[in-house]
Amino acid sequence: MTVGTALLQGVRLLEDAGIAVPRLTAEVLLSHAMGCERVYLYAHPEQELRELEWLHYGRYLHERLQGKPTQYITRRQEFYGREFRVTPDVLIPRPETEHVVETALKRFTGRVLDIGTGSGALAVTLQLETGAEAWATDISPAAAAVAAENARRLGALVHIAVCDLMDAIASGSMDLIVSNPPYVPTSRQEGLQREVRDWEPPVALFAGESGFEIYDRIVADAPRVLRPGGWLVMELGFGSRDYVANLLGGWKEVRIEPDLAGIPRVIAARK
Repeated sequence: MTVGTALLQGVRLLEDAGIAVPRLTAEVLLSHAMGCERVYLYAHPEQELRELEWLHYGRYLHERLQGKPTQYITRRQEFYGREFRVTPDVLIPRPETEHVVETALKRFTGRVLDIGTGSGALAVTLQLETGAEAWATDISPAAAAVAAENARRLGALVHIAVCDLMDAIASGSMDLIVSNPPYVPTSRQEGLQREVRDWEPPVALFAGESGFEIYDRIVADAPRVLRPGGWLVMELGFGSRDYVANLLGGWKEVRIEPDLAGIPRVIAARK
């Protein structure tokens, strides 16, 4: 079996199963099985696959056909130009969440806290981009371990605490709080893509019947943790703009930042 033939067969299987971007997915899975970059596949289409490479590729294709996200198969996802390790214990970082980084960098003032850090994408990125003292929390010990590994591997100094939101964080200790909180209502669980519904951690997705439960709790406790003049920056879920803006009605300089498609994506407010 050559590289070119393996790719064609993989693409056909993925297309028949209705998997999105079948060509790219096949390339990513094959290059992962071979331990090479995708460009290598184009340069060596006639190369024969070794038996172990073929076995790995077949297993990866089977997992993807069962709905397992490609990122959980390769255990990698790029975020803000850096490669993060991801496992089913953490939410897969999305490109949209990079808008939280951009918004936070405009308002950076000092010590930063990332609530519900997951893979550590926000905390690690902000620490490396600014050199700030960074803290991160997660209620999941397994997620905190992934974040710690990413921080170590990427050379970021991030202090990580396992706790519920900000429970372990001292009063008046932070200049900036960032979060991509859970914001999917539990009633919408069945309507999610199977890759999300069946594979990503529910604790990182769902926020009660309304989807606003975690926003409520963060906004309620953030004034305790922030120093005077500190900023709160959060990603917005679909349809949450007005609700969260009302929550922040007593704050100063409330700003809503859209993504590239014009969808309200991030909200920022000052204590």
